[in-house]
Amino acid sequence: MWSKRINGSIETETFPAAPDLVMVFGPTERLADQAFIDRLAQRYDGAILTGCSSGTMVSGDQIDDDAVVVLGMGFDHTRLALAVQPLPDSDLSFAAGAGLARDLADDSLAGIFILSNGLNVNGSALVAGIRSAVGDTVVLSGGLAGDGARFSDTRVLARGGNPSDVVAAIGFYGDHVRIAHGSAGGWQPFGPLRTISDAAGSELRGLDDEPALALYERYLGEEAADLPASGLLYPLEIWDPQKPDDRVVRTLLAIDRDKGTLTFAGDMPQGWKARLMRGMFDDLINGASSAARHAADQAATWGVAPSACLAISCVGRRLLMGQRTEEELAAVSTVLGADIALAGFYSYGEIAPQNLTAVPCLHNQTMTITLIGERT
Repeated sequence: MWSKRINGSIETETFPAAPDLVMVFGPTERLADQAFIDRLAQRYDGAILTGCSSGTMVSGDQIDDDAVVVLGMGFDHTRLALAVQPLPDSDLSFAAGAGLARDLADDSLAGIFILSNGLNVNGSALVAGIRSAVGDTVVLSGGLAGDGARFSDTRVLARGGNPSDVVAAIGFYGDHVRIAHGSAGGWQPFGPLRTISDAAGSELRGLDDEPALALYERYLGEEAADLPASGLLYPLEIWDPQKPDDRVVRTLLAIDRDKGTLTFAGDMPQGWKARLMRGMFDDLINGASSAARHAADQAATWGVAPSACLAISCVGRRLLMGQRTEEELAAVSTVLGADIALAGFYSYGEIAPQNLTAVPCLHNQTMTITLIGERT
């Protein structure tokens, strides 16, 4: 297997051979430009071409808010397939995930990498739909397309198109491909413990029998005027009280001031516990390092070095860290080394197995690492 990252000069740079898979991450306005997509499809004719929009792209240990980043991969013994499902409404997330999994299902299916629209999706329902069809033995990772702090338009590149209302997935087949993961946040909880008293799917209506939006606004003070963007800096940690060690973080996607509700990127189960969280720079950077270390420890058992790394972090981390954002990528690169082709984007949600249970789920506000290699 080989991999190579191209940043910003896709019209002139070339890959060492014809790629089997080309992944493209770029600003929303570039991914919404069909003429640009057509040029990509022509240039990489014969490869599976996919990708998504974001407000910030990852290129090695650097970030770029404007350039397009392309990651090409070539495989010697691994078959690939692309599946696409419509996702015009978040209520269809489970069905879209199940449809993707059915399209990709095969006895030799080893892993799935997902890229979804970032606005009309319930990420946890999407993952549950995939798991319903392929179980938990297939490695699953990916992310939700982003649009920076605008929350206006996200795009998914698949089959020569660039729609705003689909989810795409790449299937990796055979016993030669190797995929490892790591995911960590670094956010710290604060404030009183709350109970989700009223919720439906990803819509949070009440905490401790108080309207959810009113409580959020009280904590944010003057920052509440900038919701939902300011809510990215204050995610919620939630967990089943029967499983207190199995916790996930949820990030805010939208608000409805008339209804007094908050919409998150994944399910907000009624009866679960919740606490607000906030980030400190060093904790977030250490979280990124931990995610890379967890993935690297898995890859160390392969007997072959990983060739490519897909790094998906959260837009909330980008907004909070500002000019220090590259420090979390430097931490990842320090763990993985300079020889790996590292690319990715800042998302509205990250998909990866839990580090402790290995069960795939939706994460928010994490750095999520996917390492890909191929044994001979």
